[in-house]
Order: sequence, then C-alpha cells, then structure tokens
Amino acid sequence: MATKRLQGMQVAISVTNGFEQAELEGPRKALDDAEATTLVIAPESRTAQGMNHNDKGDEFTVGEVLADANAEQFDAVLLPGGVVNADTLRMNPAAHRFVPSMQAESKPIAMICHAPWLLVSSGLMKGRHITSYYTLQDDIRNAGGKWSDQETVVDQNWVSSRKPDDIPAFNKAMVQLFAQSQEKARKAGA
Repeated sequence: MATKRLQGMQVAISVTNGFEQAELEGPRKALDDAEATTLVIAPESRTAQGMNHNDKGDEFTVGEVLADANAEQFDAVLLPGGVVNADTLRMNPAAHRFVPSMQAESKPIAMICHAPWLLVSSGLMKGRHITSYYTLQDDIRNAGGKWSDQETVVDQNWVSSRKPDDIPAFNKAMVQLFAQSQEKARKAGA
C-alpha cells in the first residue's frame, strides 16, 4: 500500500562498510513507498558494503560523504545496524557532528539493532528509552538510558528496533514518526 505521507521529506541513511543489508533495504523501501527521498551518506565516497549477517551482501552507492553532509539539508536520519558498521560509525568524528546536529533540531532518528552505539558514544542517551539488539542493553543503561526488549520503542523523536525480524513493525513506527514530524514542521512553517 503506497502512500504519499512523506512526500518532500529528505532522509539521510548513514552507514559505513559492514552494515546489515536488510536493515537498510527494508526501511528504505518503506520510506520510498511513502515517497520520502533517501540518500545514503557514508564516511567514504563511491560504495558501502552491505552484509547478510556474516556474509558479504551488495554494495550500495553512496550519495554523499558523511563529512560533507549538513543536517540542515535533511529532515530525518535512518541508522541501520550491523556490528562492524555501528562500531565504526560511533568512532567517526563526522558522525559525531551529524547525528547530534539532527538531535539538536529534534529531527527524527530511526535506529535498529547495533545502531544506538552512535548515540551512546555521542552522549545522547541519558534519559532516553530505546530498544536495540540485546547485547547493547548494558551500554545503553550505563549511558543513562532505559532499555526494553520490544519490537519497537518510540521516545520523542526517536524510534528504535532490535533486529531484522522486527523490520515490519519498525517500518510502520518509523513512517508514522516521520509523518508526525513532517506535519509538525508544516504547521510551524504555516
């Protein structure tokens, strides 16, 4: 069921090599079906390597280098997981500028699996409620967040999910959160 709920919304998808391919493809399709415009941003130009768990997946074209990305040009950000991807991004200075800039504007942030590591390392977790892959729960709690074992958790401008099996529920919650944010922005601009 295609809907134009997100028409005109610009969504950054921030990854690096080693991201979980299903966690990019499924949510990106949901965003495309809702008529959002998506752009893969990564630390290096050209392509980013997807993974299907431990096996190499497809390479995806990078639309913009993360260091050149400006939070002002995007309305929301999607952070797919994957251990290597999330661990690498959380140590990237450009990611530490981009995602906190999105948060400073209260723009929606969608994260799945290991992706919350970036928000932990960026100092954004205190007082927030999320879910993630279960191995991150100690990191989240130690950073001052509340962790729950649920398909999805929506907390203010954040939506989070645990793993690829949760993608259908994650997509629904993500599109709904993004649509609410877009409607709020329209009303504020009117």
